[in-house]
This record gives sequence, C-alpha cells and structure tokens, in this order.
Amino acid sequence: MFIEMKVAGLTIDPFTNAPIMILRDLEDKKTLPIWIGILEASAIASELEKLKFSRPMTHDLIKNIFEEMEIKVKRVEVTDLKDNVYYATIHLEKGDTTYQIDARPSDAIAIALRTGSPIFVENSILEKSKSIDLSADKDKKEGAQNLLELLDELGPEAFGKYKM
Repeated sequence: MFIEMKVAGLTIDPFTNAPIMILRDLEDKKTLPIWIGILEASAIASELEKLKFSRPMTHDLIKNIFEEMEIKVKRVEVTDLKDNVYYATIHLEKGDTTYQIDARPSDAIAIALRTGSPIFVENSILEKSKSIDLSADKDKKEGAQNLLELLDELGPEAFGKYKM
C-alpha cells in the first residue's frame, strides 16, 4: 500500500553534513528522512524556493521535454529500500500508453515538484526505515518531535560550504 507524501523541507545531517530530504504524509503523522546528494538537494531546494535560472537545469529540462512531447508525470513512487538504498519509479503517460521509469528518489521527487505530480511512499518502507511516527505513544512522539524541531531549527548556516 502506498501513502501520499509531500516534501516538508530539506535540512543537513549535523553529523555528516549530508543533505536530508524530509517527506511527510498529508496528515502530518509520519515523516521519512532520506539522505540525498548535494546536487539533488540543490535541485529540490531551487524548486521549493521557486528560483528561476536563465537556462534550464537538468530537472527543468526533463520537465520541458515531457511538456513538448505531451508526456504527463502521473505520479512518483518511492518503492523500496534495500541495503540503505532507496528506489523510486516515475509513472509517465503519453496518450493511452503508460511507462514506468526507474529513478533515484531525489531525482524523481525533483521532477514531481516541477510537474506538480503526487509523491507516494510504499508503506513497508516507512516500517523498515528510520521514519518517524508522529502518532506514536507519548514518549516516542515527544522524541520524534524533538528530532523534527532540531532538523527544522537548522538554518542556512548549517549548510556550511554546501549552501542551497
């Protein structure tokens, strides 16, 4: 079963300085942190901040190609987690034909943000990953909330040399 989620934001792992993409379900009950690369974080951040560049960046180029070829991004799914590696699928539609394209979650989500497409996560990933259940018992909920507050409090200075 898939759960629809949204990008709640980006932050930096305070221990490794690696970017973390925070996905949150639409009811704000479950949160899934996914560690991603700096380039993908930059692509996601630029779309979240609605930054416009004089020339299209890679994910903008893909969106433009899809539009020109009348291909719709129906949805993006984070489908699996194996050996600490996440997997995703981009679902495309052109006319009556559908396509499923393997992708890294960060790239798939960068495209979903640009096309306004929904993002889904397989429920089993939330169970076996480091997802945070905000509807858990009181102690777990407080601990999860403290972690989310810590992540939310990290400002631009936390990015160090990796400014978004």
